[in-house]
Amino acid sequence: MLQNREWHKVEGASANAIAALKSLVPVDLPESYYLLLAFSNGGEGPLAVQPLWLQLYPAEEAAQIQREGTFREVFEGLFVIGGNGGGEAVAFDLRENAPYPVVAFDMTNIDLQQSIRPIAPSFDAAMDLIGRDDQ
Repeated sequence: MLQNREWHKVEGASANAIAALKSLVPVDLPESYYLLLAFSNGGEGPLAVQPLWLQLYPAEEAAQIQREGTFREVFEGLFVIGGNGGGEAVAFDLRENAPYPVVAFDMTNIDLQQSIRPIAPSFDAAMDLIGRDDQ
């Protein structure tokens, strides 16, 4: 996973952390997302499209965000999985149908029409962009 790519890996998530996260997600997210967490529970690296950098949140942090409803009221339907370290979040857009597009949004702009930008039509497609800076 992410072979020959620039990715600052950390130790993978435990099976318990992934199971706890899955129990909080209102839909069946792609298995490739959970496989990435098992490989690297967090970490960061370039992204070949805007916002150009991905800081993947650990399973425990994604679960806490979901449990606390951090983004739920203002950014309804977005399941946040990371950010770019500069004010933009990266999320699954659960307002769409599976396989749920991956999007970025400006956390300071509550106008979703202006704020949301597509990254990839699915997490599997987003995986092809992670760890690459060849825009």
